[in-house]
Amino acid sequence: VPPAGRAMSVTIFHNPACSKSRATLALIREAGVEPRIVRYLETPPDRARLEGLLAAMGLSPRELLRRGEAAHAELGLADPTLGDAQLIEAMLAHPRLIERPIVVRGERAVLGRPPENVLELL
Repeated sequence: VPPAGRAMSVTIFHNPACSKSRATLALIREAGVEPRIVRYLETPPDRARLEGLLAAMGLSPRELLRRGEAAHAELGLADPTLGDAQLIEAMLAHPRLIERPIVVRGERAVLGRPPENVLELL
């Protein structure tokens, strides 16, 4: 088991334009950890990675959707008949639909909403 702090391998799926994402990154750094930063709008996850993140967080694709995004309405994603595969396809095609930030450590991941959620990983 690595000592607390620096030896941890932590990744944050980050959007620097998002205040929650910035606050979560600050909390990680305050804990003495410099995470690997993935700007997921520039480098979106592939299907396997997105499905792995969902599984690690214990969330359904619908729970990870950003409902306030224009694409959510444009694509009709509120339709309850849409299945997980269709929602994942939408997130892969429009990464802005993926709620943020997602923080990963080992096999575990949390959604940084609120940012304090990340503390359970550190």
